[in-house]
Amino acid sequence: MTRHDECNPFDEVLQLLADHGFDGLAQGIEILMNEAMKLERSEVLQAAPYQRCEGRRGYANGFKPKTVASRLGKLQLAVPQTRGVEFYPSALERGERSERALKLAMAEMYVQGVSTRKVQEVTRELCGFDVSSSQVSRATQLLDDELDKWRHRSLGRVPYLLLDARYEKVRHGGSVVDCAVLLAVGVLPSGKRSILGVSVSLSEAEVHWREFLSSLIERGMHGVELIVSDAHEGLKQARKACFSGVPWQRCQFHLQQNAAQYVPKMDMRSEVAGDLRAMFNAADRSEAERLLNMAVDKYRSTAPKLSQWMEENVAEGLTVFALPAALRRRLRTSNMLERLSQEIKRRTRVAALFPNEASLLRLVSAVLIETSEEWETGKRYLTLEPDEPRPEQRRG
Repeated sequence: MTRHDECNPFDEVLQLLADHGFDGLAQGIEILMNEAMKLERSEVLQAAPYQRCEGRRGYANGFKPKTVASRLGKLQLAVPQTRGVEFYPSALERGERSERALKLAMAEMYVQGVSTRKVQEVTRELCGFDVSSSQVSRATQLLDDELDKWRHRSLGRVPYLLLDARYEKVRHGGSVVDCAVLLAVGVLPSGKRSILGVSVSLSEAEVHWREFLSSLIERGMHGVELIVSDAHEGLKQARKACFSGVPWQRCQFHLQQNAAQYVPKMDMRSEVAGDLRAMFNAADRSEAERLLNMAVDKYRSTAPKLSQWMEENVAEGLTVFALPAALRRRLRTSNMLERLSQEIKRRTRVAALFPNEASLLRLVSAVLIETSEEWETGKRYLTLEPDEPRPEQRRG
């Protein structure tokens, strides 16, 4: 019996994740890549380690250490060497693409009943061995606790809160429905972004948004100074109930999209868009309001519905003028969440259809944990604290 038969490397990865959570993912990828390279060498040599056979092509010649940089940190790999035949592991040739595929396979393990076959295909291609359905189920059970712990971790002061939702197809009650993924991102006092929470529900109705926002407060979130979101009615009512008195910035990008519905002629759209941009890029709120009043009067006769809509809605997108100019560009829209939503879509489209809400929440949570960790180690999103005064300023 070979060493590979005695200990499936996938079981080692499961144990690492059980013991260390997502902190063990880098070491888990090291194990999988090292095993993949050994198996590939055996295939090239047409012989297993220590196996004597007539069809052998060359010989194994030990291992050479190699450090590979990745988004998870440095991976310490043992690259198999050969004698008598040329060989270089394809996993290293593929570089970061292999890492992404492995991470995607790990994420897909959360999707019960959908991705088992796909996980098997990916691991077979990259690592040379199969992952059984029972192993996928065990991985789900081991990692659910880690995902739940992240979703319920304690929060602190969050000056700026951004909210949005996206939809994924889920089987529910014998039919396929569009399920809402509710997302909350905060900008912390440090100026860095943090994914605060995620929830899956059957719609964006007020009751679901209120439960989600209440859960953030229960986890200790406080000190919210501004909320940025679109004007979905369910979210709007839940926001008023949970954060009464907190200023709200209506996403300017969504406002421009909404305005297009009230433009009566196609050839007017660029002109209306230009008027809105002028308001949003004004030097201060008083100038923005002056431009808004001009636009309301301008379209009163040629586009009365647009004029009325502007008068009733556009001011909700001017709240950001209360902030310092340096912060406005980042906080006048929820575009940051749009980009996050696209990253989720890139990963969830592999499954296409989820068997239930729980399986969708698993995969989305896994993607968000990875993104949140990148944000924590990355640059500041906003500079919230004033710069330290220069020595000559302090002496004055």
